[in-house]
Order: sequence, then C-alpha cells, then structure tokens
Amino acid sequence: MRKETSPITKIVVPAGGIGGARFLRGLQRAAPDADITVIGNTGDDISLFGLRVCPDLDTVMYTLGGGINEQQGWGRDDETFSVKEELARYGVGPGWFGLGDRDFATHIVRNQMLDAGYPLSAVTEALCERWLGPADDQRLRLIPMSDDRVETHVVITDAQGRRAVHFQEWWVRLRASVPAESIVAVGAEDAKPAPGVLDAIADADAVILPPSNPVVSVGTILSVPGIRPAMAAKTVVGVSPIIGGAPVRGMADACLTAIGVETSALAVAAHYGPELLDGWLVDTADAPDADAAVAGITVRARPLLMTDVDATADIARAALELAAELR
Repeated sequence: MRKETSPITKIVVPAGGIGGARFLRGLQRAAPDADITVIGNTGDDISLFGLRVCPDLDTVMYTLGGGINEQQGWGRDDETFSVKEELARYGVGPGWFGLGDRDFATHIVRNQMLDAGYPLSAVTEALCERWLGPADDQRLRLIPMSDDRVETHVVITDAQGRRAVHFQEWWVRLRASVPAESIVAVGAEDAKPAPGVLDAIADADAVILPPSNPVVSVGTILSVPGIRPAMAAKTVVGVSPIIGGAPVRGMADACLTAIGVETSALAVAAHYGPELLDGWLVDTADAPDADAAVAGITVRARPLLMTDVDATADIARAALELAAELR
C-alpha cells in the first residue's frame, strides 16, 4: 500500500537573485495555493550614489511582479539610463554598476524610508505592496534575511596588492577574473534574523533551496545566526545549481573554488551537508553520480534546466514531491 503524504502548503525558500527569482516563479505555478515565504539574501547589498541598493531583493520583487528585464534577469524592463549618464558627466561613478532610471526610483524610496528609521524588512514589505499587492492578499511574502547590515567582501591579490573588495566589484566589475582567496560575509556573525524569518521557518511544511549560488546567496543567508539550525529542523530539499560540472548561470564555480569545494552537484550537496539537506535534485547529466550520493541525503535525477516557466514549475513540483515523501 502506498503511504499517503500530507500536502505541503507552507513553504520557505532562501533565495538569491536571478536563479532564485526564476525558480520562485515556477514554484508559484506548481503550488498556486501554497503560502510561500522568501528569505532574501542581503549580503550583495551595496551603497552607491548615496543610496542603499539591494540587488537580490529587487530581482525577486521585479521578477515576481512582472517588471524584470527578462533577457538580463536583473534590472527593470523598458529601462533608460539618463541619470547614470548625467552622473558620469559629473565624473560620479562607479560606471560599472548599471542602475537605470526606473531602478533609481526604487532605491530612492528605500533610502528615504531607511533614513526615516524604518527597518529593511518594513521597507521591503512596503515596496512589495506595489509589485505583489496588499500584504494581506499576498500568497508570497519576501523578507530580508536580516535588518542588520551584512556585506559580502572578497579578498583578492591584484596589481594593487592584497586587498578586500565588495562582492559587487569582484562579481560585476572584475567578472571574478581575479581568483578569490576568501569570501567573507562581514557583519553576519553579529546579525539577527529579520522579524518573521524564524517564525516562517518554524511554521513551514518544507524548506526548498533553489538553484541559487550556494556560497554568496544561500550560504550567506545560512550564515546569519539562528537560520541554519531552524531550517535543519525542517524537511529541506535542494535543487542543484550545478549541471554537468558547471554553473547553470553566473560564476558560482569561482565562489566554490574560493571555499575549496569542487564544482559538482554532489560536492555542493556535501557542502550543505546531511545535517541540513534531506533531499537533493540533480540534473540527468549528473545521474551517473547519484549512486555515490552523500550519506543521509536522498538524491534524485531529473532535467533541471529552467528553460521556461512550465519547465521550472516541473522542477519545483519534483522538489515538493520529494519533500512530501521525506517528511
């Protein structure tokens, strides 16, 4: 007799930017009646032009709200860059970080609220009302991992010597071309989870790790004290961001190398560890390795390329089915 599994109606997803946002869009289609809480990475946040920029929070918000530049996966659709061009004429930079005019508006509103004393979680809730509707009507809620400032910095050695740069400079300006000697989430050890984060995890039927960067996205979220053990107490299923020994998107391999982890689906599972992960989805390209899975983690192989929303929904559905089986 087949064992009956209880439905998963409350889901927590710790998410970074593009990969996490696109997975969430598929998850909404796969589980339209579920309540989803997204714990957004803020380690990528940076202060530019006197404004606090939260790239991952905004990418999730724009993607789910229908305002994202689909081709890039970040920034606004139908964007113009008049403000950035005018700032450049004044000699004000950095020129390597592409803030468009519509995007500037979001950061101005955020900065005004932060300066007025509102915590980032309250600011994010207010911004999401425009994109996701009134808070009481939202089936998906976006919460920053912490209201405290956490910034990911990367230690490199280049022509200027050994130095630490903000993650955005290493990722966007240098394109991770200079090897990272170490990656540090500055301020994480003293940060507290934002209001609602631990409650959402405690109330969740399952935690789903999307194919976000395991070092500087999901890894940074897990570094905030209290979040990892709270998630470890739940059923946790992850989707590999590595297919056939390479990142699906971005330069996760450069981040994994910096922390001494092989760029493979199973190595990432081992990095998370069986004390956190219960289940792990790998791509069919990595199916031959599934038999050598990490002890204590159930590994399943299936296609993982998020080619469109329907394909992504199928992946999300598979993750939920595995979570229901392992509960």
